Amino acid sequence: MPEAIKKQLLEEIHQLEYELTTELPAEIKKARALGDLSENAEYHMAKQRQEFVNARLGQLKKRMGELSLVNLANIPRDKAGFGSTVVVYDSTKDEEIVYRLVTSEEADVSKGLISTTSPIGHGIVGKKVGDVATIVTPNGKRQLEILKLMTIHDESAAAESADGSGDGAAK
Repeated sequence: MPEAIKKQLLEEIHQLEYELTTELPAEIKKARALGDLSENAEYHMAKQRQEFVNARLGQLKKRMGELSLVNLANIPRDKAGFGSTVVVYDSTKDEEIVYRLVTSEEADVSKGLISTTSPIGHGIVGKKVGDVATIVTPNGKRQLEILKLMTIHDESAAAESADGSGDGAAK
C-alpha cells in the first residue's frame, strides 16, 4: 500500500520540479520582458507560483522520507495499526462501523478509510479486540468497542492462502 502512495507522490514531485525548472523560469522571463516589474501582474503571479511550488516540493519530499521509514515488520500482529481493518461498535450511534486504517493520503471517510493520524484512527491504533477507544470529536466523546480486527499481516496471509502461494502445497 505505501508503494502506491510513494509512486503518486513521486509523480507529483516530478511534475512540480519540471514546472519549477522549466515552465516558471520561462514565464518569469516573459513577464520581465514586459517592462516595469512593480506593476507587472504576470511577474508577481509567476513569482507567487514559484514560492508555492517550492513549498509544496518541500512538503512532498518530507512526506516521502516519512513513508520510506514505514517498516511493516514493526506493525503489531495483534493490535490495530496501519493497514488494519477494524469493526467497531459505536455506542453513541448504536451501530457497527468498519474502518480501515490508512495513510493520510488515502483517507476517505465516506469509504471507511481513516488516517492513522485522525482522531478516530489515533484512538483505535494499538487497541485489541474487546478494547474500548474513547474518541473526542467536535460533537463530543464517542465510545468505540473493537469487535473484530484484521491486521495487515492477517490480510497478507489470507491473500497468500487464497491464491495458493502460501499453503505449501505442490500443484
